[in-house]
Amino acid sequence: MRLEILPVPGIGHVTEGDDLAVLIGSAAPWLRDGDVLVVTSKIISKAEGRLVDVPADGPDRQAVRDEVLAAETVRVVASRGSTRIVQTRHGFVMAAAGIDASNVDKTRLVLLPEDPDASARALRAGLRDRYGVDVAVVVSDTMGRPWRNGLTDVALGVAGMEAIRDHRGEVDPYGNELVLTQMAVIDELAAAGELIKGKCDQMPVAVIRGYLTSPLSGDGEGARVLVRDASMDLFSLGTAEARAAGLTAAATLPDQPGEAAPDPAAVELAIASVTDVIAPGTVFTQVTDDEVRAALIPIVPGWPAHATGLVLCSPPTPVGPFQLVRFGTDVQRLRTALAAADVPTRLLPPPNGTTAAATLAL
Repeated sequence: MRLEILPVPGIGHVTEGDDLAVLIGSAAPWLRDGDVLVVTSKIISKAEGRLVDVPADGPDRQAVRDEVLAAETVRVVASRGSTRIVQTRHGFVMAAAGIDASNVDKTRLVLLPEDPDASARALRAGLRDRYGVDVAVVVSDTMGRPWRNGLTDVALGVAGMEAIRDHRGEVDPYGNELVLTQMAVIDELAAAGELIKGKCDQMPVAVIRGYLTSPLSGDGEGARVLVRDASMDLFSLGTAEARAAGLTAAATLPDQPGEAAPDPAAVELAIASVTDVIAPGTVFTQVTDDEVRAALIPIVPGWPAHATGLVLCSPPTPVGPFQLVRFGTDVQRLRTALAAADVPTRLLPPPNGTTAAATLAL
């Protein structure tokens, strides 16, 4: 495969209502079927009127920007000082929701396109209808990346090609079947296009030639397939935010054991993890002997029928009001440690006739 990355000069200043198909088609009459246009989202936003007026400087400018950011944000992922990493309603996770103040008048901010996939489809259709050329269109924008310095362009929208090249089920040269490999090819093309578009060169469109033999007959599923579902996102929060969410969850633990039998080793690890922070003399004892547990369960008031694990909780002696408060705190520490190991608990009175002060049903 031989790839060429070609600039499209001469597009000039884009304003609301401009027909991008005409601007690009006029600037690049040499377009061919199968070319991939990488178009900076900013000129699409300008043409679509996705602009907000703001003061040129001063505290009022920041106040308006904060209001705009809040309106474009579905969820705050991470925050450090004035930096906000947020999820937009498109599903993108970006700094400042992609709001941009570069390459635009100082009294305006540029928002992301309302629907980048729809914008890509409209531009592709316009070029086909006016110039008879069948191309794919990638709408790109700049993003940072977790764990790596520097920025790169990625795809927000696409029409005329699939967003992902799926290698699953293929066999590599060593005979290994690929089971996970799915390449985000439109992100790779967006990054390649940025190499000649730059940030200060007023070159908002690049053409990549040689990647496609021909575009799809339809527009494809769009770039939305690249947005990872929240249930599959292992890094849905920043470190500080995840810690804060965990502390909040610890303060609101449900008082109910789980449906599955707990792993005794996980329970022992949880007990060990709080050993150095509980009051001296406090003892947590997991009852692992089946016969002993079977004898104790009937004499624990309120024992849930489906619970299978048991931890006896004993405070230090002598016990006064302060010691009892501290004991309750330490029991909650253990419940939190168990919850972190996916072991839900229910706090119950102790078995009748024992020296324990509380019981955890697991």
